[in-house]
Amino acid sequence: MTSRRVFLRNGGLALLSLGFAPTFLARTAAAASTRTKLLIAIFQRGAVDGLNVVVPCGEREYYRRRPSIAIPRPGDGTDAALDLDGFFAFHPRLAPLVSLYRNGTLAVVHSCGSPDSTRSHFDAQDYMESATPGVKSTNDGWLNRTLRAERTTDASAFRAVALAPTLPRSLQGSAPALAIGQIGQFGIHDGASGAMLGTSFEEQYAAAADSVLKGTGQEAFEAVTMLKQANPMRYQPAAGGNYPPSAFGQALKQIAQLAKSDVGLEIAFAETGNWDHHVNEGSTQGLLAARLDDFGRGLAALVADLGERMSDTVIMTMSEFGRAVSENGNRGTDHGHGNAMLVMGAGVKGGHVYGRWPGLSQEALYDGRDLAVTTDFRDVFAEVVTRHLGVKDASPIFPGYAIARANQRGFMS
Repeated sequence: MTSRRVFLRNGGLALLSLGFAPTFLARTAAAASTRTKLLIAIFQRGAVDGLNVVVPCGEREYYRRRPSIAIPRPGDGTDAALDLDGFFAFHPRLAPLVSLYRNGTLAVVHSCGSPDSTRSHFDAQDYMESATPGVKSTNDGWLNRTLRAERTTDASAFRAVALAPTLPRSLQGSAPALAIGQIGQFGIHDGASGAMLGTSFEEQYAAAADSVLKGTGQEAFEAVTMLKQANPMRYQPAAGGNYPPSAFGQALKQIAQLAKSDVGLEIAFAETGNWDHHVNEGSTQGLLAARLDDFGRGLAALVADLGERMSDTVIMTMSEFGRAVSENGNRGTDHGHGNAMLVMGAGVKGGHVYGRWPGLSQEALYDGRDLAVTTDFRDVFAEVVTRHLGVKDASPIFPGYAIARANQRGFMS
């Protein structure tokens, strides 16, 4: 498959294909001529504490089990939780997202997760990205299978892009996908040695056209030029697109650049880490609050920057599992089970917290310690790919799983 793959190596765009189809630019132009639906998947690696992100402020057990790290009830001081529906509330550091919830473009799915009982980060992330919980032999990811389910003859080479150093598990598979660490740092690489062909972009093209890309050099050059037009140094986000300076914020900014550059982007992936807070997690201040500040400001900036393009876009967040209900002796939380996901954008019936809430009483807890899972994460994924991306039959994307059909309270129209 490498003869038709485009991917990154050492921070630069490596075009290992020595035989780009002559129709490459025509396909890319065709894909860009009609606005496509866009899915932006965001992975919070490390198992975010969903109970302190979307706070069950109406649940007495929550406060009893978290004496030092619980988020104060709405109205209880200046840094209290932000009310959503009288029972659930956002962590105060997610204030930039409250307006999206209230205007009906952001929904929450709570008590969501995997049916597998693993508490291993590695296994749980693998199961979520392959969308085959408990099965380690799956050789591709659910986003790659989604690309194949939507197979088209005029797809852009930039159809699926991860703003990450390496291609994530969810995009691995036979459908072409890109991993781009920084879209402003790319060139044409010699596939055999990985060495840059020349010191300037023009020198790279000249060398590539003569010695590496041969007859298809012009098309490869124009493909790279297309990305070079979206130079981060020149890009100005739309009003309200005030991205945080973190790696996560800058990844979201580059996703907006690609989307607005009309290169045929259909699936984008970004990730943010350091959510594993066993020690000193904190409440309205501390480790989790700092991560949520970056997370909330980044998402709000992305929505503002995309502007009217949000009518064609869905943003979905996920994490491998949640945290234990009770805080531990180090004022942190240990690995848990059920969690919360956020979904926002086109067709989302927002302003609601979806999913059956199991409660936090002792008899309701999973393994006597965790929030129980009442919505399989695959049902959330499936609703997005069918309702938003228009996949007719999602069963090949989720092998061995019967997708829930109880959509009376589905979060997408």
